[in-house]
Amino acid sequence: MGKVVDVDEALGIIRDGDVIAVSGFNMATTPEYLLIKLYDRYRETGHPRDLFILADSLPAARGRAFDLIAECMIKDNDFGFIRGFMMPFLGVAPSLQRLVIEDRVEAYSFPIGVATRWFRSVASGVPAITKVGLGTFLDPRQDGIYLNDLARERRTCRVELISIDGDEYLLYDCPKPRVGLIRGSTADEFGNLTMSEEAIYGTVLAIAQAVKAHPNPGTVIAQVLYVSKFVNPRDVHVPGPLIDYIVTSPPEYHTQSASVRYDPSMCGRVVLSNVCLPSDDKPGFEYVIARRVVLEFARLVEKLGRPIAVNLGIGIPAWPRG
Repeated sequence: MGKVVDVDEALGIIRDGDVIAVSGFNMATTPEYLLIKLYDRYRETGHPRDLFILADSLPAARGRAFDLIAECMIKDNDFGFIRGFMMPFLGVAPSLQRLVIEDRVEAYSFPIGVATRWFRSVASGVPAITKVGLGTFLDPRQDGIYLNDLARERRTCRVELISIDGDEYLLYDCPKPRVGLIRGSTADEFGNLTMSEEAIYGTVLAIAQAVKAHPNPGTVIAQVLYVSKFVNPRDVHVPGPLIDYIVTSPPEYHTQSASVRYDPSMCGRVVLSNVCLPSDDKPGFEYVIARRVVLEFARLVEKLGRPIAVNLGIGIPAWPRG
């Protein structure tokens, strides 16, 4: 049981100035309990401070996780906890946006795909080189990845234009994380982690691999709902040797999304056979929009005569109701 520890013991390894990688796509795979308890330590002791956060997307939602922390930082007028972050998406985190706009922290943004690739690149010891971003605002000949003046001044993360055999590429880089905060569903006593009740896998494995990469392997802390004597090896998503500490979380800090505590269909445990239809003869706007989209997809498939790939954004599904 050596890896299963109290949250304060696990977070005690984090030092001032650490670079911390955090999993999470909105609240999916976000280790909210670890984040809130880490900020509580700072408010009580003043440490750890000046942290730099790396994420594959956005470990937050409105009033949750990092957005709640940012809200408290603004309320307390104390900006010592976080010195900066690289997060590809800030769309549902108004308090984080305010930190960026007011130049309270240095802020950088990679495309989400590049961010996930960067973690895998760190894990394998190769640079993250891609054509993604050429000719866009991410290109250093335009704005680059810098979201505010503080980022342009400090350049903790960077993007460079390089040439390989006469072709242009972009090189994306950030400091290697010393600490990883990740999330899974169940872990055994050896630290083997499953994702059986998570809505997505995200970049949880790649973050753990990046933190543990040599020559300077760091420390990985995993938040889980359950600790088991053992888990089925076929269910393991992150092997135990990549995880140093396991912390169990209260359910309220471990939700599948910002609005769903647990739905077995979201993690593939059941496949629903019922179809969502309006309950009366006055369908809501969500149903009308969804029906229009489906009809457009059907028309397009018929026109092209082949399957199509669809990118479902978070827009309306993430919009608060009521």
